[in-house]
Amino acid sequence: MIAARPVWPRAEAAMARATGSTAVLPVRGFCVVVAVCALLAGWCRAAEPPAGAAVDPDDPRLPWQATLAREQPDRRLHLPLLERRSFSTFGWIDAGLGANAWGTPFNGVVTFADRSWQGQVNQLYLANERAADAEAGEWDWGARVDLLLGTDSIFTTARGLDAWPLQAYGVANAASWAFSKDYGLAMPQLYLDVARGDLTLRLGHFYGILGYEQVPAVGNFFYTHCFSMQYSPFTFTGVMGTWKPADGVTIHSAVHTGWNNFLDPMPMSGPWAILNPGYPGAASTAGYLGGVTLESDDRSQSLAIGMTTGNEATPLGSDPASGSLVGNRSLITTVYTNRLTERLTYVFENDAAWQFNSGAPSATAGQQPGLAQWYSFNQYAFWTFSDRWLGGVRLEYFRDNNGYIVVAPLRNYSQAGNPGYYSGGFAGNFWELTLGLNYRPNRNWMIRPEVRYDWFTPDAGVTRRPYGPGLGQGIGESGSKLGQFYAGCDAIMQF
Repeated sequence: MIAARPVWPRAEAAMARATGSTAVLPVRGFCVVVAVCALLAGWCRAAEPPAGAAVDPDDPRLPWQATLAREQPDRRLHLPLLERRSFSTFGWIDAGLGANAWGTPFNGVVTFADRSWQGQVNQLYLANERAADAEAGEWDWGARVDLLLGTDSIFTTARGLDAWPLQAYGVANAASWAFSKDYGLAMPQLYLDVARGDLTLRLGHFYGILGYEQVPAVGNFFYTHCFSMQYSPFTFTGVMGTWKPADGVTIHSAVHTGWNNFLDPMPMSGPWAILNPGYPGAASTAGYLGGVTLESDDRSQSLAIGMTTGNEATPLGSDPASGSLVGNRSLITTVYTNRLTERLTYVFENDAAWQFNSGAPSATAGQQPGLAQWYSFNQYAFWTFSDRWLGGVRLEYFRDNNGYIVVAPLRNYSQAGNPGYYSGGFAGNFWELTLGLNYRPNRNWMIRPEVRYDWFTPDAGVTRRPYGPGLGQGIGESGSKLGQFYAGCDAIMQF
């Protein structure tokens, strides 16, 4: 979910009362989370064991990374009418609970699992898919539509589809299919594939190829997400070609309509109209997405490099008369994966992004005025204890160079008509360390407890704080803390 420079749209209605609790002891909170996980584990412990022997030993992916129906655990949802046409219907439900040590309603800049001491049905996810499977010299077709119902949907929207157009509120990706402050519906994928041999052409609305973590809960080890994922584009709409010219080589190339943009034109007139129409390509939202993935012969190592670039608009204030600026926004991401042993896997990710004409107020010495930059270094290590138990650690450094990209709480920012109960301008360095476990009692269940510590080192003169009391409780009001301890646990049941 990309968050542009924070603006304060006019309220259409008063903000819903924030749901939260009084301060709680972190030890007590962690004990409750562990108890919930233990109850879930006991409930499904006697079910069918994991399909350890059925896992391809040459498959470089870890158990949680398969996202196609034919590669997932046993599917229980059968629709004969669709199955006769080679369509698979499948999905999962992901629900969890997390809390921070400050006892505040929001878990700081953590998104998705953002509400403290409030149980969340993050994803009730349903997909219908016909996978294209073309042999050499043969044609085949495929299609897929995904629906996401739950608290994660608000972060997974595209303007002109399940989010309001930018001109409606001056806020990027304000959810339009939301039922309440927390729950809504999104359609993150709707595409058609045409394939022949090693070439596939995808047309429609689809997830991107950037970064290591992804929106579907079954594609991630941890319950919470890293900063680099939170502030990257999730979906694109356009045409993407995928070519596999040789074993271990995959090439992607696409044209699209912008970051998380289904069909929302550049605001050349009307509310929040851009003020620099002479900028090259100012009237177009067209962008490019491309990447290449290389795998070693034994498939133990992979290197994926991807990038996207194109013009994006940044509203400059709460009043439409303030207008917007248009400028190039680009992101380059590199992910290296190495299965060091049968039990140990290491992953490294680096992201670097920038936005010209951002309207960001702060700039470092020697930096072009109006340029905003953010970048990150992210490392993972995963250890397989058994077919049932896996352990993981994530350490990330994320730099918001100009206080442009990070917004907290992002859920408030994503609400249409919200009077401004969120804050931004966190220029400085974010760090997070997450420790977690995955317990797989059977093929269809996964339980993910974790503990996480975040801390922020602000640049000189920056007074806003991204954690603790006050955050999200007033117009533009930030928190009062530089760090936060968090504990959470969720359970995923696939069907």
